[in-house]
Amino acid sequence: MFVSPFADSILGKALERRLIALVTHNLRDWATGKHKTTDDTPYGGGAGMVIKPEPVARALSDLRQLNPSAPVLLMTPQGRPFDQRAAERLADEPGLIFVCGRYEGFDERVRGMVDAEYSLGDFVLTGGELAAMTMIDAVARLAPGVLGSTGSAADDSFSDGLLEFPHYTRPVEFAGQRVPDILLSGNHGEIARWRRREQLRRTLQRRPELLDSAVLSASDEQLLAEVRREGEDG
Repeated sequence: MFVSPFADSILGKALERRLIALVTHNLRDWATGKHKTTDDTPYGGGAGMVIKPEPVARALSDLRQLNPSAPVLLMTPQGRPFDQRAAERLADEPGLIFVCGRYEGFDERVRGMVDAEYSLGDFVLTGGELAAMTMIDAVARLAPGVLGSTGSAADDSFSDGLLEFPHYTRPVEFAGQRVPDILLSGNHGEIARWRRREQLRRTLQRRPELLDSAVLSASDEQLLAEVRREGEDG
């Protein structure tokens, strides 16, 4: 499951250049018995199978020795919401160990073996692999040298608590829609002001709750007030 998503494009190149490293492990390697069973039926009855605690404990015991400082992250719908701030924090870690479940989930005692639990949102997947891949992508692109431009990540949506400003490229006009004249002016100061205004406008229109926690300067507050007045007049 992990091969294709990380074989191409930016992260594929980052792996080739050894800017990041990704190693997958099969939980069955730490299971015992003829069938290397990693799950079992839950006590008390109910549908689905539950990941057993023993193979997870053995796996984490070995993997932690390879990188003792790497936090262990459990992928679960009950975890804390994963966002850009979490990606930035995790990007500063010396490594990460992701524990991915399947089917009904984990034996409750597994939760005591990890450092944090993360969720992508209020929905359920068939396994934690897709969630781990998403987090790896979000974190890895913040590693030094992974993105071609040092400013690329800094301008992303949520990097400063706001949504990203709109982008345009050639042609100047397409299907009756023209690139804003300010972007063609060459006035970098005015372009920066326009982009900040559009960040505030887009955030106000699409995700107004983000403004409650965003750190805004005095000039931001002035631009936001202008945007609000424009909305009232429009």
